[in-house]
Amino acid sequence: MTPKTEEGPSAAGTSPAAPHPAAALPPLSALARSALQFARETEPAFLYAHSVRSYLFARALAEAGGLAPGADYDDELVLLGCILHDVGLTAAASGHQRFEVEGADFAARFLRERGADEEAARVVWQVVALHTSEGIASRMGPEVAVAHDGIALDVLGRGRERLPAAVLEQVVAAYPRDGLAWAITDLIVDQALADPAKAGPLSFPGQVLRGHLPPGAVPGWHDLVRASPWGDRPPAAPSAPAGAPQAPADASGTAAPSRPGA
Repeated sequence: MTPKTEEGPSAAGTSPAAPHPAAALPPLSALARSALQFARETEPAFLYAHSVRSYLFARALAEAGGLAPGADYDDELVLLGCILHDVGLTAAASGHQRFEVEGADFAARFLRERGADEEAARVVWQVVALHTSEGIASRMGPEVAVAHDGIALDVLGRGRERLPAAVLEQVVAAYPRDGLAWAITDLIVDQALADPAKAGPLSFPGQVLRGHLPPGAVPGWHDLVRASPWGDRPPAAPSAPAGAPQAPADASGTAAPSRPGA
């Protein structure tokens, strides 16, 4: 995607004066300006700052890994994906699907309505839909992988050792965290409590919700298997030698199956 660029971000009021190049946004196309303005006006301030930091960290990690924007990945699509990746946590894009999918559908529609081609919409859809899908996003093309790395660094700090301390400090100084990880957790939980369909037990939102409810309120994998109408049972464990410790029983009273090599 090779957008026509306009003046820098400061003219649109989308970025503070940056004391370090790592915290500066690139020249923005009309589409990127529109996405930034939408996110700034729609998202809570902490979520908007997270979206911008995610892009800045994605760009910095890509550079640290030897990737060049324009040659190895489309920087505009990474920016759009990062800026819109959590829009599913807002009222503007809140349906009955998990927030990643609601956000992806909204982001793709946002691009199409502003003249982006189908390939751009497809890539940004993948960035948004897969941003919590560890082990999948990294295999879905350079833009999806680059964006995923930046988002993971900003939420959980993964990969921060790959960046100079000055980069981390200046990005956070320009776009403060404001307790991001816990604040975003509360948004996910609030959505899930209001509409359980948004937090299937095996989804990322379901996992987040499970940590906020009493044990057993949100079933895990083993609970779902035990409740399956197929009635599958774990294979019988091989006879243990005399005197060997017994496998502990699970919550249902069934002994946990032994694992080869355990």
